[in-house]
Amino acid sequence: MDPSEVNVPPLKDLTIDNITDNVKLINSQCPDPRLKYLLERLVQHVHDFARETRLSHNEWLAAIQFLTAVGQICTDVRQEFILLSDILGLSLLVDSIDHPKPANSTEGTVLGPFHTHDALSEPNGTQIAHDPDGEPCLVLCTIKDRSGKPVSDVKIDIWETDSKGKYDVQYEGREQPDQRAVMHSDEEGMFWFKAIVPVPYPIPHDGPVGKLLELLKRHCYRPSHMHFMFEKEGFDHLITALYLRGDPYETSDAVFGVKESLLIDLGTVGAEQAKTYGVKEGTKTIVYDFVLVSEEDSRKLREEKAMAAMKHLGLRMKLYNGLPVPEID
Repeated sequence: MDPSEVNVPPLKDLTIDNITDNVKLINSQCPDPRLKYLLERLVQHVHDFARETRLSHNEWLAAIQFLTAVGQICTDVRQEFILLSDILGLSLLVDSIDHPKPANSTEGTVLGPFHTHDALSEPNGTQIAHDPDGEPCLVLCTIKDRSGKPVSDVKIDIWETDSKGKYDVQYEGREQPDQRAVMHSDEEGMFWFKAIVPVPYPIPHDGPVGKLLELLKRHCYRPSHMHFMFEKEGFDHLITALYLRGDPYETSDAVFGVKESLLIDLGTVGAEQAKTYGVKEGTKTIVYDFVLVSEEDSRKLREEKAMAAMKHLGLRMKLYNGLPVPEID
């Protein structure tokens, strides 16, 4: 931007004590109140962090080099920044803030770095996993609203690892998607498919995030789970997963994704189910009833929680496009 078009306040003789106020001042002319507020708080917290920790130049340079390495390893099928956000607990925190769930609805969890947009659209009953070493699993699910009414034509994105704990995109020469599919719920809100029993697996640890986990003396494993993402107009977007109860990493998930309401026990297919769904008797089953929240209910709850949080912090705020900004007289 042409400097002559900007009203820049005088900035000089900046010190540890006055640099923060001056940076916030020069950013204060931003016309978007939400962006202005976000940058104001970011600058304040980052500067306070540097002052509180007496951050050294070498440490800051190491952080820059680390973030550079995180960006350099990212590809279309590997998002190291999402992985970093996950292992810091930020992904779960943001989802919980932006998609609050009433008590009688399905909770969300982390998206993870391995969702893709090339999964094939499949009908009910499809075999979505073709790993011959995987243990067969029949997945039977329903989708309802909070009143118990079935929700039809919901778009459901599903993805899981193979029996070795790897997603299809982690293999070189991947030609087509596997262990993943896009389905739609039927008129009764039901969808079902054939997959394999989820297994625990390590998140990618051959990059900078893995090195950070080593420095922190943390393991890189996730408990056995299967991912689901739900979309339908009028309903709040839901990203979630189902976790196998009793998994050795149930209480130490590397990305903090496990919630009690999302823990499930595997069942087994009986004779009648085997006949109905065309699988062998004794096959493992995952059965779950998902409950979606309307966009309106989610919006109201998000705004209520936002204003309650601001009040708790002693801040005078108002809502701008549904998000808090300072209320200025």
